[in-house]
Amino acid sequence: MTDNRPARILGIESSCDETAAAVIENGSLLLANSVATQIELHKKYGGVFPEVASRQHILSVYPIIEETLQKAHLSWDDIDAVAATRGPGLAGSLVVGFNAAKGISLARNLPLIGVNHLEGHIYSAWVKPETADHFSPPQFPVMALLVSGGHTELNLMEDHLSYRRLGATLDDAAGEAFDKVARLLGLAYPGGPSIQKAAELGNSTAFNFPRARLEGGWDFSFSGLKTAVLRMIKKLEEESREIPVADLAASFQAAVVDVLVSKTLAAARHFNVKEIVVAGGVSANKALRTAFTGQGEFPVHIPPLYLCTDNAAMIASAGYYRFIAGKIDSLDMDVLPNWPLS
Repeated sequence: MTDNRPARILGIESSCDETAAAVIENGSLLLANSVATQIELHKKYGGVFPEVASRQHILSVYPIIEETLQKAHLSWDDIDAVAATRGPGLAGSLVVGFNAAKGISLARNLPLIGVNHLEGHIYSAWVKPETADHFSPPQFPVMALLVSGGHTELNLMEDHLSYRRLGATLDDAAGEAFDKVARLLGLAYPGGPSIQKAAELGNSTAFNFPRARLEGGWDFSFSGLKTAVLRMIKKLEEESREIPVADLAASFQAAVVDVLVSKTLAAARHFNVKEIVVAGGVSANKALRTAFTGQGEFPVHIPPLYLCTDNAAMIASAGYYRFIAGKIDSLDMDVLPNWPLS
């Protein structure tokens, strides 16, 4: 990197079923962002088929990288480092993206930065939305709610790359619960968007599903809620009643949102933070976004929809902050450090 231009990081993401690449300038300015989705390939399985995913990553990864550089109107000489997801995720999928990053690092003599996927989701809040005229990044200390298909947790951030995990799900993650309940209701994969669409036509107070508050701590639990939905469906079937899919979806969604919002706000008050970050795939949920933006107590940063699901812009942003902090990895690294990172 020369002294007269900003740092540009190429990010690569392949932890699950999205092959993505992006270029971020100075951790915030998104110069290009490309995603090759596999949703249609996996719909018939009702979830991600790991072997199919990894094979598709092999076909997509280098074309996506080249497409991203072309979109950004950059050459390899304009890139200062390569950041790639090193985990957690599907092993076969991760290998494809990370090995591509290793190859680029060796061939171009560029620093290689391994990024924890969860850290990447949090840093999606530091990426300036493409439609924003003005952008103010989150101000520390921050309460970060990470809510996705595999993880639901609260992290206190007092500075960049500093995380104190306060609590996490004790069983199902919120996104996992959405997928499982969607299957119970006969809705299409992925479950999150299907539940949201069905809920728009339903009554969120039709069923009083339980809220696992878990008083005295910051952990979450959604397994009991999922079981409550299952039992209600079985009860309705035993009574030969029509299954009110929309009402069940709306009531389930309301219970998830209620717990996520109330616990995050309680933690934010307790630790006296300035702002809240909500990130991860479930942060795309309209009801959750509305509840957080309407609470009025704390400024809330929720990424635009295209940055909520898996993408490489978040990986590049996190990679930038690791780059400027000198937290660069070696080419032979093969162990994912414990989360939260520090």
